[in-house]
Amino acid sequence: MQNHPIPSVTDPLQYRAIGLVRGIYKPQDDDTFTRGVLIDSKGNEIDSVVLGRVITLIRNHVPLEKPHLWVVYPRCRNNQNLHLQITGVWEPSTLKKDLVESDGLNEDSVSQINSDSLLEGDDYFSVRGELIFTKPEEKEVVIKIRQKPRNQQKKALPFKLNLKGDVPINYLKQFISLDVRRVDYQLLVENFQIIGPLSQHQINNKSKKILKNKD
Repeated sequence: MQNHPIPSVTDPLQYRAIGLVRGIYKPQDDDTFTRGVLIDSKGNEIDSVVLGRVITLIRNHVPLEKPHLWVVYPRCRNNQNLHLQITGVWEPSTLKKDLVESDGLNEDSVSQINSDSLLEGDDYFSVRGELIFTKPEEKEVVIKIRQKPRNQQKKALPFKLNLKGDVPINYLKQFISLDVRRVDYQLLVENFQIIGPLSQHQINNKSKKILKNKD
């Protein structure tokens, strides 16, 4: 486990979209564990999938009848509907104890902290990418995010994330970092920072760097 569910940025032009949602994960049915919904404290049901890397952890150490703080990747289905990919769970006080007792791990190797609370609070998202559309009067913002390819054969396609907020139109084509908060089924911009303009040369170099790091 890391010391924080959202890692620090290692590159000024690092793309990402990651967040924290507290709720109960309810699988679609007994035979389809990886597809279901996240139910928040208001009863909102958000379409979700569990990524393969955390299936075993969740099955063995996470009681699904209780709410947890899930680490998620946000996506927009049909460019509108919020969809979540569950990539982890943040609950050091429980997971640290369970992993040490059941798997015989050294306590220091599992986590250096015991607190489940985070300064950012629930429903916080960190989004970094290219501003490709903004309509301040309608509070519409679209960010393009480039992914690392999962294997050498397939090229990872960029995806678009729809946000609600007021970002001036003169920042179009700029690389931007945003603090975002989920409210029901929408992602609302709380703060943003302009990192700088993105030239085609930078985009191409970034893509090559991503591929090189994957080799």
